[in-house]
Amino acid sequence: MASLPLPRPVLTRAGRSALTMQHMTVPHAPVPQVPDLADAPRPTRAFGVYIGRFEPPHQAHLLVMLEALRSVQTLIVVIGSARAARNTKNPFTAQERQDMIRAMLEEAGADIGSADTGSAETGRLRFVQVRDHLYDESRWLAEVRGGVQAHVGGSRDVALVGHIKDESSYYLRSFPDWEFLPTHVVSPLSATDVRRAYFAGRLGDVRGMVPPAVHIFLERFRQTPEYAELRADSEALSEARAAWEAAPQPPTFLSADALVSCAGHVLLVRRADRPGRGLLALPGDLLGPKETLLGRAARVVRQLTGLGTALDLSAALRAEATFDHPDRSQRGRVVSHAFHFVLDRETPPELAPGRGESGGGELGEGELGEARWLALSEVLAHPELLFEDHHEIIGRFLSGVTDQS
Repeated sequence: MASLPLPRPVLTRAGRSALTMQHMTVPHAPVPQVPDLADAPRPTRAFGVYIGRFEPPHQAHLLVMLEALRSVQTLIVVIGSARAARNTKNPFTAQERQDMIRAMLEEAGADIGSADTGSAETGRLRFVQVRDHLYDESRWLAEVRGGVQAHVGGSRDVALVGHIKDESSYYLRSFPDWEFLPTHVVSPLSATDVRRAYFAGRLGDVRGMVPPAVHIFLERFRQTPEYAELRADSEALSEARAAWEAAPQPPTFLSADALVSCAGHVLLVRRADRPGRGLLALPGDLLGPKETLLGRAARVVRQLTGLGTALDLSAALRAEATFDHPDRSQRGRVVSHAFHFVLDRETPPELAPGRGESGGGELGEGELGEARWLALSEVLAHPELLFEDHHEIIGRFLSGVTDQS
């Protein structure tokens, strides 16, 4: 497929004296031209904070960071969606994104200190990694603040770098004690467009959207099993969306899910379906037309364990809650109504033959579609192995937030 003409970031009139359009890479150009940074003005602020997911970092991100480094002595890049399971929206680990950002800035000639002499603790470029907390905004804000404070100490000379473009930029108003430093970079470029082209195999289009250092990483990542899985997920999601294109409005699905806990263990299943094949998930399924939510959740658990009526789930029900964040699922608008069942036993019950394993082993082990009892402490310690928001669902039930009284 021929490469499409791509939108390119531009600087507003107010910002042209600080940065030039020489920064941008013409599609297919092997090396970007960069402005002379030697005569950059002395930074006027001690710290700048730039928050984003950078999935992956693209040309507009690079321009914003270079502009910020001319105004602040130290730039703190806050990388969101850390420790999330890989998916087509969050395909890269926080460390991979951190490495791409450092590489593209060094390639552009930015004075940030090398990885050896100017580490994350001492150089002009610092990093903070924060997890998503879809149902606890205050916790996310606290983690961002805490991560930044670890770098700035008691300094109050902190500026928040960014551009309010749409509702996704709401967080720029959530730190009133940090001076807002608006960027002069204006661009329609989106990481969503980069990912869409990347997983469609249109590397020619991707080349014009990202700095060469990032493109090199993306080319290498394309040779990995992780990319193959993500591309298969992308194709499955595209097929599913195509099936509903003729609907008068996007469908909303309701899923009945179950958290079953017993003696410090939880019952999880290794997904066999896409997206998320191989990830750990709570037992559950979409609600059928003639089922109740509780009935559907209980039936799925009994089918997975093979225990049938020997498993008295009605007596074990402790709590239920709805999890409906609009971004919780890539499959579309999927609302989860989850139930927490607590089995009062000294050890988890043995699963029926052929239905899974009764316990032990590593989190990464197990056959697709297999249910197993896993230590709760291990599950909570590895959010990157769980599907969608299931780690958050487990955490909220077990923290007592959703318990009924």
